[in-house]
Amino acid sequence: MKYSYYPGCTLKNKAQALDLYARESAKALGFELEEVSDWQCCGGVYPLGSDEIATKLSSIRVLNEAKTKGQSLVTLCSACHHVIKRVNDDMKNVDDIRTRANNYLQFDEPYKGEATVLHFLEVLRDQVGFDNLKQKVTNPLTGVKIGAYYGCLLLRPSEILAFDDPENPKILEDFIRAIGAEPVIYPYRNECCGGYISLKEKAMAQNMCEKITDSAEGFGADMLITACPLCMYNLNKNKSKTIPVYYFTELLAQALGIKTN
Repeated sequence: MKYSYYPGCTLKNKAQALDLYARESAKALGFELEEVSDWQCCGGVYPLGSDEIATKLSSIRVLNEAKTKGQSLVTLCSACHHVIKRVNDDMKNVDDIRTRANNYLQFDEPYKGEATVLHFLEVLRDQVGFDNLKQKVTNPLTGVKIGAYYGCLLLRPSEILAFDDPENPKILEDFIRAIGAEPVIYPYRNECCGGYISLKEKAMAQNMCEKITDSAEGFGADMLITACPLCMYNLNKNKSKTIPVYYFTELLAQALGIKTN
């Protein structure tokens, strides 16, 4: 199975581990991530202005490429996934945005939101299947207690992202079980870490991160996992405890016995 793949900017520099281990794990699990051509930054933040078209065009280009190839579009970064999926919803459901964007881009055929946008975790859950993933594990993380940190962007707005229950998600906990570890349920796993205010409101962001890491460690977690580079940066910068934070793909590759340089 081959998917169009949008890595996004951060996965090419600060978050290379998130990208590298995903690509290697995909090979081990029997599917391929085919990076889309000439992609540009998604903008990192979904533009709320109803008349804002320009900052959505890069997302529409990669969506149209996936459509042209007849492939689903896979993302890894929570922010990229959030932006691209919401822009795709606009192209499906907002006539004005769809018309203006297509007038500007001049594709051979107008893009109308036909592509399916999937997060890598959704591929594991819905395409590979966690039971099948478990069978592929050669190095189970037995005895390791892992707290899933979802953050905001994967879950909300839930009616558009349709990723998991925004109040009680379980996809990362099911993933943790599939790689042989024990999930730790703690109160702050789907609360915001303050990533977007970490420069302007440093004290507030630090307080938000400390609540997350203190809660996870207090409930017995040995580590946290996330899919968001901004959450990774913010938690590591502002945590009050020594609990480590990893990308979920790092532990996936470890469980599959993948060795990378």
